[in-house]
Amino acid sequence: MAGRYGRPRSVLRMRTVAGQVFLLQVAIVVLLVAAAIAALVLQSGTDSEREARNRSVAVAETFANSPGLEEALKSPDPTAVLQPRAEAARRGSQVDFLVVMNTHGIRYTHPLPDRIGKKFVGTIGPALAGKVVTEKITGTIGPLVQAVVPVIGHDGKVVGLVSAGITISKVSGVVDNQFPLLFGVAAGVLLLTTGGTALVSRRLRRQTHGLGPEEMTRMYEHHDAVLHAVREGVIIVRGDGRLVLANDEARRLLDLPPDVEGRQVAELGLDPATALLLESGRIVTDEVHPVGDRLLAVNQRSTERAGGPPGSVTTLRDTTELQALTGRADIARGRLKLLYDAGAEIGTTLDVVRTCEELARFGAERFSDLVTVDLAESVLSGEEPATGPAIEMRRTAVAGEVPDGSLYPVGEPMRFASTTVLGTRLPAGEPVLEADLAAFSGWQRQDPERARQIVAHGIHSMIAVPLRARGVILGVVLFWRSHTPEAFDDEDLSLAEELVARAAVSLDNARRYTREHTMAVTLQRSLLPRALPDQNAVEAAFRYLPAQAGIGGLGGVGGDWFDIIPLPGTRVALVVGDVVGHGLHAAATMGRLRTAVHNFANLDVPPDELLWHLDELVTRIDQDEGAEGTGNGPKAPVTGATCLYAIYDPVTGACTMARAGHVQPLLLRPDGSAEFVEVPGGPPLGLGGMPFDTCQLELPEGSRLVLYTDGLVEDRARDIDEGMALLRRTLGGHPGRTPEDTCEVALDALLPDHPADDIALLVARTRRLAAAQIADWEVPADPSAVAQVRAAAVRKLIEWGLADEAFTTELILSELVTNAIRYASGPIHVRLIRDSSLICEVADHSSTSPHLRHAATTDEGGRGLFLIAQLAERWGTRYTGDGKVIWTEQALTDADRDPQAPGDHGY
Repeated sequence: MAGRYGRPRSVLRMRTVAGQVFLLQVAIVVLLVAAAIAALVLQSGTDSEREARNRSVAVAETFANSPGLEEALKSPDPTAVLQPRAEAARRGSQVDFLVVMNTHGIRYTHPLPDRIGKKFVGTIGPALAGKVVTEKITGTIGPLVQAVVPVIGHDGKVVGLVSAGITISKVSGVVDNQFPLLFGVAAGVLLLTTGGTALVSRRLRRQTHGLGPEEMTRMYEHHDAVLHAVREGVIIVRGDGRLVLANDEARRLLDLPPDVEGRQVAELGLDPATALLLESGRIVTDEVHPVGDRLLAVNQRSTERAGGPPGSVTTLRDTTELQALTGRADIARGRLKLLYDAGAEIGTTLDVVRTCEELARFGAERFSDLVTVDLAESVLSGEEPATGPAIEMRRTAVAGEVPDGSLYPVGEPMRFASTTVLGTRLPAGEPVLEADLAAFSGWQRQDPERARQIVAHGIHSMIAVPLRARGVILGVVLFWRSHTPEAFDDEDLSLAEELVARAAVSLDNARRYTREHTMAVTLQRSLLPRALPDQNAVEAAFRYLPAQAGIGGLGGVGGDWFDIIPLPGTRVALVVGDVVGHGLHAAATMGRLRTAVHNFANLDVPPDELLWHLDELVTRIDQDEGAEGTGNGPKAPVTGATCLYAIYDPVTGACTMARAGHVQPLLLRPDGSAEFVEVPGGPPLGLGGMPFDTCQLELPEGSRLVLYTDGLVEDRARDIDEGMALLRRTLGGHPGRTPEDTCEVALDALLPDHPADDIALLVARTRRLAAAQIADWEVPADPSAVAQVRAAAVRKLIEWGLADEAFTTELILSELVTNAIRYASGPIHVRLIRDSSLICEVADHSSTSPHLRHAATTDEGGRGLFLIAQLAERWGTRYTGDGKVIWTEQALTDADRDPQAPGDHGY
C-alpha cells in the first residue's frame, strides 16, 4: 500500500500512524520520568519536616514523663539536677537541644550554659494549658522544628515545660545523594522504553503499510460504506476457519450473533452444510443453499489469488420468493407455539426481578421490538400489592434496543398520570392499544419531552397490559414496536393479554416466595453471630453454609450454629452445634439453644455442666412442642441436636472440651501434624439422664482447633469416617495456613456440589499470653499481708505503664483480699493480667460466693462489693475444683494496652 502512494517502505515518516504513535509514547515516558523525579523531591522535603516534628515531640514527651522530673523542678537548684539528664537525653536522642523551663519560660537547661536562666524563645501559651505545641522556626542553627510539652504534676496541674528541637537538615538529605543514581536509572528507562517503542512502531508501520491517518480514515470510510450498504451478504473467513468479517446483510441472512468476529465457523450455530462450505474454502458459483426458511445463492473465492492472506471470501444473496402468509390456522398455530414457549421460558425461577427480565426478553424477541416491565414498589419487596387510582411503580426490566433518552431506565420510580389513558384504564385492569403514537392522542401527557423523543426515534406503536393476579394489579407491561413496520392491532392486543396473564401467575408466585423466604432467612441470620467478638485468646475464622442455599423451598435456612464467647480471665468458649432438620423450626430451635449457651456461659460453668443444662432444656422443648401438637393440629417434630463446647485459657494453654453426640474436633499442631481429639462421647441433647465427660489438654501456641458439623464430612456419596479422614489429610502438613486459609481449603476439598445438610465450620488458632503480661502472688491469711500485695501490685502496674490504674486497683485488691482473709479458708492467690483490659483475680478455697447489696446508712459494712461494682467495668465469680475466683475487669485505653498483645493484630 505504501508503494502505491509513492513512499518508500523503509522510511518511518512522522506523519504516518506509526510515527505519530512513536512520538506520543516517547513524550509520555519523558513526562512520567520527570513527574516521578519531581514527586520524589517534593515528598523528601515533606517527609523531612514531618520526621523532625515527630522526633521533637517524642523526645520532649518522653523527657516530660520521665520519673522524678516533678521533684527536680521543685528542688532548690533544678539546673544542677536536670542539666546532666537533659544533655544525656539530647545526645542519646540526637536532637539539637532539649530545654527544661518553668511555667514562666525561664530555662533550667540548655546545650549552651550561658543561655540557662534566660527566657525561652517560642510559643508556650498552649503548653501551659496542657497541650503540645510544635512550630517551625529559623534559628541560629538554621531551619528547625521545636516542640513544647507540659509537665503534669501529681495534682494534674502544669508544673513545668520541656522543649526539644531538631534542624530539618539533620533528618533530610537522603534523596540528595541518590540523584546521580536516580537520573541514571531514569535515562536507562528512557532509552529502554524508546527502543521498545521503536520496535512497536516498526511493527505498526508494517501492519498499516505506512499510511497516514487521513489516508487510513478515507480508506476505511469507503470500505464501510460499500460493505454495509450493499444488499448482499459478505463473509471473509481466514485459513484457520475463523470468521474475520461479516456485513449487516450476512448477519441478517444467517442470523448471526453480534460477536461473530474471531470465532470459529463451527461455533456460529449454522446448519452443517453451510458451515462445511465456509470452512472448506472451495470455489463455488451461484450454489443454492437452504438456510432456515431462506434459499441463498452462494459465491465463494479464495483470498490468496492476489498475494493476500490464506482464506476465502463468500457472498450471499437471498433468492427466496416472498410468500404471503395465508390462512388463520397458520396464524393461530404460531400464536399457540408462542404462548407454549412463553410458559417454558418465563418464570423459571422464584425471583421477582428475574421473572420480569425473562418476560421482557421473551416479548422483545418474539412479539415486539421493545418491552418494559414496571412493578409496584410493594411487589418488589414481596409484600401484597397496593390498590388505588395511582400506584407507585418502579421500572424493573427493559429488553430490546432502547434509544438513548426515550424510555425510563431500569430502577426509575414512576406513576402514571391520571390525565392519561394509561392512568385511568390500567388501575382498572384494562389494557391500552396505541396503534399510532405519532398521532399524540393523549398518551404523551405522561411526559411530553420523552414522548417526542420516542416518536423521533422511530417507535410507532404501543400496547400496555396490566399485570393482574387474584384481582389486584402487580404492575404493567408495555410492548413497543420500532423496527417492525406493522403497527399493533386488536389481535396483537389479545395475544399480549394472554402472554401477560400467564406471566402474572409466575410473578405472583415469585412474590409470595420472596416474602416467605426473606422472613425465614432474616429470622435465621438474626439468630447467628454477625461478627467475631473482640478477644485475644484465639485468631478465628468461620464459614456457615445452609443446605441448598439459594435454590428455593427451605434452602438457605438451617439449624447449625457456632459461637465464640469471651469468658473472664481472657479465656474464650468455642461452640459448634447442629439441630436436626432444616427450615424455620430448626432455625428457631437453634436460636433458643444458642441463647441458652450464652446464658450458661455467662455463669462460667464447666463444659460438662453446660451440656447437662442444655440437655435438660432440649428435653423440656420436646415436651412443650409435643403438648402443642395434640388434638387435630400437626404434631411438632422431636428436637434432636448435638453440641461441642470447649474452653481455652491463653494464660496456661489449657483447653477443656465436652461433646454431646457431636463429631470429634480436629487439632492441627504447630508442627503440621493433624489428629482428632478424643473427647469422651456423650449422647445427643434431649435424651436426658446421661452424664457428660470432659477432656483436658494443653495446646501449644499456634495450634489450630477445627470445629465443624457433620454436613462438612458426611454426604450421600461419602460416609462420615471417610469424610473425617479426608479432612485430616487435607488440613494436615500445612502449619503456616491462617484460619481463613484453612476454612477455604477445607470447603474446597469437602464441599459437595449440592450439600444436603447445613455446614458450620469454625477454625481457631490459639494464642498464649506472654509471661510479662501476668503477675501473681501467694497471700498468707494475715491482714497485714494486704498492704504488701497492694504495694507489689502498684509496682507491677507502674512497670506496665499503668500508673493511672494504680489507685483503683489498690481499692479493688484491698476489698477482695480482705474479704478472702476474713471469710475464706486456705491459701489465697492474687493474679493480675494485662490484656485488652486489666484483670484482677483473687482465688481462695471457699465455695461461698459474695453478693452485692446496698448497705443502709447505719451499717458499718457491706459496701465493699458495691464499691467494686462502681470502680470496675465488670466483676464476677467463677468456681474451680477447689474453691472460687473473684475477678474484676478495668477498661484500658488503646494507649495503655500491651503493644505485644495478640489482639492488636486483628482478624
